[in-house]
Amino acid sequence: MSDDFGMGAPLLWLSERFDLDRIVDGRYFVEYLAPRLGATQRRTAKRGPNKTPDFVARDVSGVWHVIECKGTQSGSEYSARQLGHVGPPPTGGVAQKRSIVFPSGYSGQRLVSGLQIGVPHGEPSRLTIIDPEAEKPFQILETEMAMADDAATRCVVSKSLRQAGYEVAAEAISMPYDDVFFMERRATAGLSDDEGTAGLRDERAREELGSRERTVQFAEKYVGRERQFMLPRPVFVNDKPVYRVILRQGMHKEALDEMQSDPSIVGPLSASSADWVAGLGKSVSKGREGFASMTIGNIFRSEIILEE
Repeated sequence: MSDDFGMGAPLLWLSERFDLDRIVDGRYFVEYLAPRLGATQRRTAKRGPNKTPDFVARDVSGVWHVIECKGTQSGSEYSARQLGHVGPPPTGGVAQKRSIVFPSGYSGQRLVSGLQIGVPHGEPSRLTIIDPEAEKPFQILETEMAMADDAATRCVVSKSLRQAGYEVAAEAISMPYDDVFFMERRATAGLSDDEGTAGLRDERAREELGSRERTVQFAEKYVGRERQFMLPRPVFVNDKPVYRVILRQGMHKEALDEMQSDPSIVGPLSASSADWVAGLGKSVSKGREGFASMTIGNIFRSEIILEE
């Protein structure tokens, strides 16, 4: 849970202050772009100094930011070690957020965040954000920024579809339209070339998007899934006990209908005629007692309800 809160809290804080409209998994972003740019990139890893940054994010003005997130309950000293230092050699989050550099005019903040989560009778919670110097091992040129936008849009929509319960459609939109991208992942998963083709993938995605048997509709125009959790013991929020949690996540119904006709879209999304692309926008979170929502433009909505 430290990892989850360590990502969620700083992204919420940064999203509100930088008006972020695309928050993209860093590993996906690099793997999508590298083969198309002819880039030779040092080996990426899930941990250690070769790990790509957790996120790259674009704001509404088109400026890109690189973000590495850390979280812990082990105290401020451990949190400081997670943040790392410039070195040499660089360590921790400082080293991990160095692997993507955007051209002048598109490059924004390069941040490492550390969330120290408070525990009873211990240190209070504290969010620390630093901006150390950076190197340039993986560089994106100005002529390649349209491709970067395409990668970001596909990642955001794919994650939204997955959260709403549309796993196959999420894979279709995130995969390349030339059947070259993620060949290594396909081989690792044991899939044949036929099973990985865009045609078969799109066929399965259309079937999934057209089936609404296990879906719910909420907030009038969103369709997705609902899950309910009975807590093993009450959690107190503002001195009130919570015994049950209801979580709803869904996509705009009209967007799903349009995606069904062309799940993966050949070519850049910006050049397509898909109306749902324009529905993407800022991530906005709102909350009141016992209820909170998060929306991405008007294409995705998530709700959480706390019941006594």
